[in-house]
Amino acid sequence: MPPSRREELVESAMKVFSRNGFHNTGLDLILKDSGISRMTLYNHFKSKDELIVAALRRRDELFRNGLMKFVEAGDRDPVSQILSIFDCLDSWFNETDFHGCMFINASAEFCDTDSPPRRVAAEHKLEILRYVNELCQSAKLNDPDELAEQINLLIEGAIVIAHVVGRVNNNNYAPSDAAQRAKTMATKLIEDSKQE
Repeated sequence: MPPSRREELVESAMKVFSRNGFHNTGLDLILKDSGISRMTLYNHFKSKDELIVAALRRRDELFRNGLMKFVEAGDRDPVSQILSIFDCLDSWFNETDFHGCMFINASAEFCDTDSPPRRVAAEHKLEILRYVNELCQSAKLNDPDELAEQINLLIEGAIVIAHVVGRVNNNNYAPSDAAQRAKTMATKLIEDSKQE
């Protein structure tokens, strides 16, 4: 079944917002990318902000499903699954269309903590933390809640460094470096947790 016009708009918006940011992207750019008319756009969305929220929700769905599929396709050992998150990040960081995290970018562009894009960004980050916590619980590691928070900080830090530093030319820092360093640190945190 082919995607609906609404789905096509959301997919285009997601790509364009990811590439150019939210405030720098006019609706004309999304309409050009999608090949959809302005009238059709307004039949589905009342405002640009409503389209931003739909694009963020779609990105959340794609990212979390992709992460879980990657993690669950590998080793069944919960500790290995936790560490495979960083291999998934490594793969993402090396994609040609990696432009950082849409949710981090949304939180930077939408300063009002009550704005819908900012709330969706926070929800996404909390869902990732919840997933990491589930893996830590399954691995029966000591203080899984605290360990999940620490590993989540490594995940978020790796994303930022890969985007901010790893994409600058001639600085001898590849995006993969961030993922692999974070994986090494997560391994140490897990080993320390086992010894408590």
